[in-house]
Amino acid sequence: MGAYHDEVKRHYARADLAAVILKALADAGKDVEHLTPEDLAPIDEFHVRGRQATLELARAAALVAGMRVLDVGSGLGGPSRAIAREFGCRVTGVDLTDEYCRVATLLAERSGLAHLVSYRQGDALDLPFPDASFDVVWTQHVAMNIQDKAALYREMGRVLRPGGALALYDVLAGPAGPVLFPVPWARAPETSFLVTPDELRGLLAASGFRVESWEDTTAAATAWFANLVRKIQETGPPPLGLHLVLGPDFALMARNLRRNLEEGRVVLAQVVARR
Repeated sequence: MGAYHDEVKRHYARADLAAVILKALADAGKDVEHLTPEDLAPIDEFHVRGRQATLELARAAALVAGMRVLDVGSGLGGPSRAIAREFGCRVTGVDLTDEYCRVATLLAERSGLAHLVSYRQGDALDLPFPDASFDVVWTQHVAMNIQDKAALYREMGRVLRPGGALALYDVLAGPAGPVLFPVPWARAPETSFLVTPDELRGLLAASGFRVESWEDTTAAATAWFANLVRKIQETGPPPLGLHLVLGPDFALMARNLRRNLEEGRVVLAQVVARR
């Protein structure tokens, strides 16, 4: 992989992440050998509006038990474990960051969900799966780090069975740009690649997808982030939170993302499309 992939990995990677998370869970009074999705939600739902956004996307995509789901950019595995537990799906997660895959596997084992979820390191532009392997391809807050989006959606379409659903929840370029950095997905513009809603529609159509539903969730995201930033200002970071992953920069990233949302520099969309 080239320098760009290495820079994205550096943004997210933290060599001691498993130990940091387990210590924070123990300090918060959690049983680290028997964890629940609720225990982990403050840290493993690495996207705006957290678990609520995951469940909304799952319902929009009409997930049901037994579906084979590929989570592209699975991170620490929060969404994959949530939809496995809540809907009975069999979920495979793939992520560029090796450490995230290791931590996701550990958390799945300690949550009693290892029989439904699995994780492997891989590149979203070269997915290590055969054609038509999955009923649903799922992705949340991942495409912002991927420059070649045409290749991304083509590859997602390749591994999706005919009639299968692409369920995505992403940050898009707003009408007021440019983005103020750092933000949770990038410390600088060199690893941030946002498209407008119209550009995303065009990319999906070019890859053989038909949009089934499109929800602009910017207003809900703005309110959620305003509340998060206010809590951090009043009481400091919570014991469990994304600052454990992204480090001390997270408070600034959160403030910037709130401002980007409020000023129309970015928007959010929940989209379900079918092949």
